[in-house]
Amino acid sequence: MSADPTASDKRYKIIEATMRRYGYQSHGLIEALHSAQEAFGYLDDVTLWHIARTLHLPPSKVFGVATFYNLFTLKPQGAHTCVVCLGTACYIKGAREVLAALEAEYDVKAGGTTRDNQLSVLTARCFGSCALAPVITFDGETIGKVAPATVTQQIAQRLAAVQQTA
Repeated sequence: MSADPTASDKRYKIIEATMRRYGYQSHGLIEALHSAQEAFGYLDDVTLWHIARTLHLPPSKVFGVATFYNLFTLKPQGAHTCVVCLGTACYIKGAREVLAALEAEYDVKAGGTTRDNQLSVLTARCFGSCALAPVITFDGETIGKVAPATVTQQIAQRLAAVQQTA
């Protein structure tokens, strides 16, 4: 039998503090998930089960909340993240083609990460920036009116700029 990783990993103390702040009540679930995502970069099964056990919630509830909100991810993410908005306005103005161009250029499917772990390509329902459609974000920066023909160049330039400053 292996040791309990939640006992030896100090990041769990951060999650514990969040759950304690909410009195170990179920209404602290989303905040506990946010703390876990911030501590680990993603939500793994061990952490989700730990939160469920500690908050006395069914694992299905915790997994359901973690998979419902697009801010939570169940897989490790790349060093950089590009999110393509697939809301109605963006979709009508070519977001699907923008996504296809990114997937082809970086050999990654939506929700995945490149083999070198440098870029995760994700999708979201709506950023609320419909006037800029189609819209993507790169590491939190909103980029509007992107085109399938130029989006890969825009991302490549940003990746190169980040590498130069590192």
